[in-house]
This record gives sequence, structure tokens and C-alpha cells, in this order.
Amino acid sequence: MTSRIFRSLSVPELQRRHGLGGPLPRVLGLWQLTAIGIGGLIGVGVFVLTGVVAATQAGPAVVLSFLLAGVASGAAALCYAEFSGMIPVAGSAYTYSYAVLGEFPAWIVGWDLLLEYALVVAVVAIGWSGYVQSLLEAAGIMLPAWAKAVRPGHVGESVDIIAAGISLAVAGLLTIKTAVGARFNSSIVIVKLIAVALVIAVGAFFIDPANWRPFMPFGVSGVIAGAAVVFFAVFGFDTLTTAAEEAKDPQRDVPRAVMMSLGVALALYCGMAIVLTGMVPSSELNTPAPVAYAFTKVGQPVMMVAISIAAIAGITSVLFAFMLAAARIWFALARDGLLPAWFAGLHPKFATPHRTTLLLGVGSAVAAGLFPIGEIAELVNIGTVTAFMVVCVAIPILRARAPQLPRTFRVPMAPLVAIIGVGSSLLLIANLPMVTWMRFLAWMAIGVLIYFAYGLRHSRAG
Repeated sequence: MTSRIFRSLSVPELQRRHGLGGPLPRVLGLWQLTAIGIGGLIGVGVFVLTGVVAATQAGPAVVLSFLLAGVASGAAALCYAEFSGMIPVAGSAYTYSYAVLGEFPAWIVGWDLLLEYALVVAVVAIGWSGYVQSLLEAAGIMLPAWAKAVRPGHVGESVDIIAAGISLAVAGLLTIKTAVGARFNSSIVIVKLIAVALVIAVGAFFIDPANWRPFMPFGVSGVIAGAAVVFFAVFGFDTLTTAAEEAKDPQRDVPRAVMMSLGVALALYCGMAIVLTGMVPSSELNTPAPVAYAFTKVGQPVMMVAISIAAIAGITSVLFAFMLAAARIWFALARDGLLPAWFAGLHPKFATPHRTTLLLGVGSAVAAGLFPIGEIAELVNIGTVTAFMVVCVAIPILRARAPQLPRTFRVPMAPLVAIIGVGSSLLLIANLPMVTWMRFLAWMAIGVLIYFAYGLRHSRAG
């Protein structure tokens, strides 16, 4: 039994099975891959979490929270970059775990990521809906109470029609053709980057240094707790590694795209945190749209409208990135026999994993439409941090086991970077509430049952 659950697919075998010439068309270049990563990184975090965490946990020191979260994310990004150059196939951390740790650990990681990515889509859809509703209300258009976002404790009283609708629309776009969706996403990312740069440039003229005092009102513990929350904003780079099998030159472009997307995102997050907390007192930023609030407060209503529109565009690209990632994880699990092969079917015309994409679209639409954002978001970070730790641990193991494998990118000071990644991830997990752990373990228990009931007997590796 032990040999069966820890059987693995070697890196050369994975390269042979799913390398160049595979069923997924290779249509994504360096910019499109980087745009997918930036699309997953810059969205709800920069437009919402920056202000909320500053107001409730870290104060102006929210910039330090981003840097701390960036340490964990950066260490993992280096490890992802090395793996993505060696194993340029769909599946991300799931596939990397399969190659190094074996089938059962890989299944746990894949099952975990499937939940996390799907939940991120639902959370972001609700955030997208909130910005749209704010603009509609500013224009005098009021939705009926039954069509607005569900409030905590009021499940069943309303259906967030806008959130459900955007989830289905993004799923439809990704089903038609990956290249079409990627071009659409790249256009949105350009708009988003311009908008964030504009916020930083214009907002800098309204900074009052007095707003930065006290810099750390909640102490070091507040900074750490804030990092556990804003980590939601800095793990999106791994979405692009799930699309490695659709990259034109994955061994060269995927590692570059990982590092480029995270570097750009962290720089913009820190700039936004500094400017936003300098424009208004951080205690006032606990609002659904803190950036728009800050520009309204300093007498710039035109900028407020522009930023709201940019936020809607930016959050759309996050939906695209995570929906694409979730569908590729599901596709990889089914292709390897751990889930029924029906889920690995490709569209006869568009050559996309349309079944998993459409099912995820429906599932995320139901979650986004029927449940409050808080109840959905609680599980996101713990699963992603867990996957990051697995990837960090796997790098030194594979270095020792197969040093001869060609690597287009090598993690510098690999053991130290892996230790930093695992240690900082554990620090973040320790600050999550116990109820999150309980729900996460319940999902994992379901995954264990599915593996032993189906995956163990149907695995292609077996």
C-alpha cells in the first residue's frame, strides 16, 4: 500500500507525456503569461485589502505586512520558477508534488488547490459585484434588495445576481478559446497597471506625513496578523504556472513570468499602501472601496469614478486568472486518473478543458450568488500557504535526488530559501482562526475518501 500511494511520475516521464506536442495548443507568450500572473496578483488586494488591513490591523505599517507576506510568496515564487522550467505542464504545485513526493501527497495538494482557486473566483466575483453596485448607486440606479450581495447571517434572503453573472461570463470566455481570453486579459491588465500607477502618482500630491503617525498603532502583532490577511493578495502568481502546458516556450518564459509578475505586483502594493495611508488617516479606510473613499476625501470625485471603473476592470482579470488555474488543476487530476477521465475532455473545436471550466463557472456562480464574502474567503489562505510549503520542501529533495536534471532556472541558496519559505508560511498560518483549520481539515478528509475510493484504483501511474 505504501508503495502504491507514494508512486510518482518522474520528471522525464512528465516531460515526455505532456511536453511539446500535447493536446493543449501552445498559444501563450511571455507577456501573456506575465499578464495572467499580474491578473491573479493585482485586484481585490490592492483595491480593498490595503485599506481594510490598514484600518483594522496594521495602520500605515500595512506596507510591512505586504513585505512580510512577500517574503513567503517570494521564496515560493523562486521554487515555482525552478519547477516550472523543469516540468512545463498543467497542474502547478500538484504536478510538482507528483514528481517529487508521490501520488497521495500530490492528490492532497491538487484537491486543496481545486478548492482554493474555486473559492477565490467566488470571493473576487462578490468584490466585483460590490464595485459595480457602487457605481450604479452613484448613477442613481438601485438594485432590488433580493438582487444584492448576501449579508452575513442572512443566507437565503437574496441572490447576488451580478456576482453570479460575471462568474458565468468568465467561464464562457475561457471555454471559447484560451488565446482569446488571454488577449482580453492582457488588455485589462494594461488598464489596471495604468490605473494603479495613476493612483500612486496623483495621490502622492495629497500625502500628509502626519497621517503616518503612529506608524504601527497595533504593534508588531498587528503587522503579522495583517500579513496573514494580505497574503491573499500576493499568491496569484502561481496561476500562470497552471497554464505552462499552453506556453509557446515554457522552459524559458514561465520562470521569467513568475518573477516578473510578483516583482511588479509587490512594488505596486507597497506604493499603494504608502500613498493611501498618507492621503487619509488609516483608521478611516475600513470601507468596501478605500481607494475611491480616499480620493473623495481629498476632493477628487473624478478620480474616484475613474478608480472605481479601473477596479472593476482589474478584478475581472483576477477572475480570469483563477478560473483558468482551477480548470487546469481539475483537468490535470482527471488526466492522471485520480478523478474520472470525463473531466479531462477537451472541446472538439476550441481545444479547451470546457467541462471543468463550465462546471467551475456554475459552482462559483452559486457560491458567489448565495453566500456572504466572509464565509467563502475564510478557507482561501490556509490551503494556498500549505501548497507553497510543499513546493518549498520539494526543491531541496529533488536537488538531492536528481541533480543531473536540466534546470532553466535555479533557486539561489536553495536550502535557505526553502527554509525561509516554510518558516514564513508557518508564521502566517499560525495567525488564522481555528474555525478555518476545522473547515480545511474537513475538506481534506473528503479528499482522502475520494482518493482511496477512486483515485488509488484508477491512477494512470498504477
